Amino acid sequence: MTHEQFLALKRFPALDGVRAIAALMVVFFHYGGPGFLQGWLGVQIFFVLSGFLITTLLLREQARDGRISLKEFYRRRAFRILPVYLVVLLVTAAGLLVAGQFWQNPLGRDFPLYLTFLNEFGHGGAYGQSWSLGVEQKFYLVWPLLAFALLPRWRPAVTVGLMALALAVVPFTVSSDPKGWSVHYFTVLVGCVLALLMNSKRGFAVIRPFMTPWVILLFLGVHLSVPYISGALDGAIPGFVSVVPIYAVAVGLMLPALLAPGLAQRALSARPMEWLGERSYSIYLVQSIAHSIVLLTGTSGLVMALLTSVVAIGIANLTYRFVELPMIRRGRSHRPAGNALAPIGQ
Repeated sequence: MTHEQFLALKRFPALDGVRAIAALMVVFFHYGGPGFLQGWLGVQIFFVLSGFLITTLLLREQARDGRISLKEFYRRRAFRILPVYLVVLLVTAAGLLVAGQFWQNPLGRDFPLYLTFLNEFGHGGAYGQSWSLGVEQKFYLVWPLLAFALLPRWRPAVTVGLMALALAVVPFTVSSDPKGWSVHYFTVLVGCVLALLMNSKRGFAVIRPFMTPWVILLFLGVHLSVPYISGALDGAIPGFVSVVPIYAVAVGLMLPALLAPGLAQRALSARPMEWLGERSYSIYLVQSIAHSIVLLTGTSGLVMALLTSVVAIGIANLTYRFVELPMIRRGRSHRPAGNALAPIGQ
């Protein structure tokens, strides 16, 4: 793939497949799937994708129009993220209230945090997986304003500075509940760096050697090695926090191989993978509801993971069709004439 061909792409269809895999990895990890999948890392894949896709969209809007519309950007993000998030939050809370468990569950005690997207400071519970939305919402709020409106000429320096700051703050975010929340901003920014490099002709030349299937095999090797890397790094900062930057860079180096034509790109772009990828956000959000339904069957282990995934996909299909898709369309309906921006897998 040449730089010109990359810039001409209106969609990155393989990334739908990547999102599908990442979402199902998380569900499997939470509900009895095999440990070697390291499903918790699926969230890190989402973070890198978010940084890459959002930055690419903004760069292309700026190149086309000479500017970006922050108002339209925030509008699209609000209609994309908020409706289904709030619907699932309220359904989950209602279910806990009916069961008489709302105030005993961390969701009830931390409910204001979930309403204000401070989820990463909560204590898990029935909607605990939504902690990642707290990280992403702050990224959506700050990154376009800082890198495209206030300091566009210093964008590379801003990116590197934010990455360094995210890592520097990690020791102060590790406690008896060691989430190390700031390290996840480093992961998102890896995606931003990838987008900035691939948008530039010089940067694309640096990335182009990674557009080979062998890079995917190297990434899989890193993925399967995470338990050993985490154990080796375990210390003052927990190993699972320390391994996140390494894994984030591995994801960033792997993504270009999925954008170039080839077997992996075709497999991940297949219609079933695209269908699942479109519903991946809802799959991720409704997993606790799906699990509560599957618990009634009395299953466990791998069967529990499989059934929870199937039920989550079924519920997600409904929320996608009746909540997500109408709201996404509404968010795009007020775009000024001549400012159409084709979605690139996001």
